[in-house]
Amino acid sequence: MNRVTIAIVLFFGTALYLYWQVQVKQSQKENNLPSVEQPDYVATDLRSAEFNEQGLISSRVTAKHMEHYQDNNVTLFTQPVYIVYGTDRTSPWRITAEKGQFQKDMGKVYLQGDVTLQAVDLQEPLQSVNTNALEMDLITKTMTTEEMVYIKGNSFNSQGKGMFADKNAQTIRLNSQVTGTYEAK
Repeated sequence: MNRVTIAIVLFFGTALYLYWQVQVKQSQKENNLPSVEQPDYVATDLRSAEFNEQGLISSRVTAKHMEHYQDNNVTLFTQPVYIVYGTDRTSPWRITAEKGQFQKDMGKVYLQGDVTLQAVDLQEPLQSVNTNALEMDLITKTMTTEEMVYIKGNSFNSQGKGMFADKNAQTIRLNSQVTGTYEAK
């Protein structure tokens, strides 16, 4: 073999080796990128109803946008509106928020951003509850928060830090820093 042939073989061998190294490094970079989880289901202008064992409506939900992730059984909502009924089937609450997350395994909904509970019936003594975040258990119909809570009723206003609400017992308890004003009739 002459020198020119050896030089050509070495040149192409080196080029092939360098090309292979670049491909390996690019493959490693692609593998190191965090994977973006894609939703299994997506809905726009969602409308859904949940029924109890007796076939009676338990809750309704509407949302501007919904994404469901099957792997961790989580559903994300944009601008959700929940209508929650108690065991007595009267005076449901309408609950709105900017964002929501439903954990199906636990039966819990986590709402964030301008959360408002409103009485559907205008004759109810409690008309609205406002807070920034709320955890709602759809099984027991209880709601909790550690945020500031502002309550408006027919002839009273109240506020406090933290809340426990039970739709079935029709009670709301503020945890601390409670103040209120009441109108005499």
